[in-house]
Amino acid sequence: MGAQRGKDLLLKIDDGAGFVTVAGLRARRLSFNAQSVDITDSESAGRWRELLEGAGVRRAGLTGSGLFKDQASDALVRAAFFAGSILNFQVVIPDFGTVTAPFQVTALDYAGNHDGEMTFEIALESAGAVSFAAL
Repeated sequence: MGAQRGKDLLLKIDDGAGFVTVAGLRARRLSFNAQSVDITDSESAGRWRELLEGAGVRRAGLTGSGLFKDQASDALVRAAFFAGSILNFQVVIPDFGTVTAPFQVTALDYAGNHDGEMTFEIALESAGAVSFAAL
């Protein structure tokens, strides 16, 4: 896989009729994390740490900033934040695949300069199983 343009990563939300692009993100980050479960004991070889395979909590988080695509997208995300709703989102990574999962909007910030456009920052945390479909 060669170099890719960062602007091609898309954030989509399920609006009930299917997945629609939410925003023009100027900066974004998708992170996958897993906690480890330490099972080291006094009989561990050389007292090296041992981990329990397949255990622990896994999560995905997305942060981004940019411009909402339109007023409807802004309203959908804002309503989800204030209601504490968990909605299905997709993150499309060009030439790689699509990540689909239920997410909760955990942060939503708005900002703007007097001589510029209104921007926002968003943070999402996974709230269920995360799936990946390769392209």
